[in-house]
Amino acid sequence: MADAETARRGGFLTAPFVILCAFYFLVFAAGYQLFPVVPLHLRDLGASLAESGRFQTAFMLGSGFGSLCTGPLGDRLGQRRVLRVASLALVAILVTYGFLKVRWAFYLLAPLHGVLWSALRTASIAKVGGILPLEHRAQGLSLFGLTGPGGVAVGPLVGLWLMPHLGFAWMLILLAGVFAILHGLIGALPQEAPREIEATTLFQWPDRAVWGTVAVMMLVGLGFGPMPPYSAQEAKALGMAWPSTFLTCFALGMMAIRGLLGLTGMGRRPVALLPYMIALAAFGYALLAFLPGGMARHLLSGLIYGAGYGMVHTLLIMNLFATTPQQRTGAAVGALFFAFDAATAFGALGLGWVMEHLNFRWGWAIGAAFMALSIPMARRIVRRSTAMTIEPDPSGILEG
Repeated sequence: MADAETARRGGFLTAPFVILCAFYFLVFAAGYQLFPVVPLHLRDLGASLAESGRFQTAFMLGSGFGSLCTGPLGDRLGQRRVLRVASLALVAILVTYGFLKVRWAFYLLAPLHGVLWSALRTASIAKVGGILPLEHRAQGLSLFGLTGPGGVAVGPLVGLWLMPHLGFAWMLILLAGVFAILHGLIGALPQEAPREIEATTLFQWPDRAVWGTVAVMMLVGLGFGPMPPYSAQEAKALGMAWPSTFLTCFALGMMAIRGLLGLTGMGRRPVALLPYMIALAAFGYALLAFLPGGMARHLLSGLIYGAGYGMVHTLLIMNLFATTPQQRTGAAVGALFFAFDAATAFGALGLGWVMEHLNFRWGWAIGAAFMALSIPMARRIVRRSTAMTIEPDPSGILEG
């Protein structure tokens, strides 16, 4: 309440809000710097194409399981404390990455990194929700919702440029330095009063109505899994001058569609758009599998896939909050994050194996099929959804 009262007096563009926007941007920029770069480094250490995707598998499994407990942990200890501890631990992990000389050590450290990443996401979202007053919430969340995709757009571009210029170790040390500065800045955020939470509320089983949403998210995650670790590797194999083309355009597509729908609106029942957005994402994915060429294929596919994919997360979260009892939303969000992160991990592992033993295009084709398979389930969600009873989140920040 103190956070919201501070923002109410000075609008929503307060110093704490700007710090959180910068922090959330860096969280995603850092993650998406590593997703394409670490597999390339692992290849230099002797990993096969399929093995190089195991880093993201281990990372996303840590993030998925971590999402089940880091949100309630922030409620109990305070979001500011979680942000400070997790960011400081992340500095140590990033420095450690820079000096690892054996591949297995990356796979051991990645799950812990994923847990910390989930803590940074959930605590940032919860903290910004407490800072923004109700009258400025739509504006503030719309702005905050662009920071994650902005990090996705910049991260691969910067990482793939820095690695040949600085080397892997110095790139990670530089990134750790950025988080050390942010760790200090978080100290300027208002401190919440810790709340006592009964242990039984930390691991609530979500309502059965959530499982359709979880199933869609799992299929979306399976298809997304190989994108971060393998799109840049295919670009490198094709000799593309801009290896991060797909991931950068993917993020630009997310930002464009969110900005467009933020201006024009999504109608009275936004969830009705869900099957169409999944179809758009599946079409963009199919272009990556079947369109000839290299740079133009990655650019066009990234823009279209990103536009559909970004809104899928937003619409699923909006529908979840509209159809889940308030006392069960924490468990529902945790289940949704877990489904996506765990499926992303297995998608990177399984489709990476396909790309190793067949080729990249076979992997992209199967990923597009996963996306298309979620359309019938999305239609069922639309049919079963009722009128929203909670104000929707137009920014999609909970996509995390």
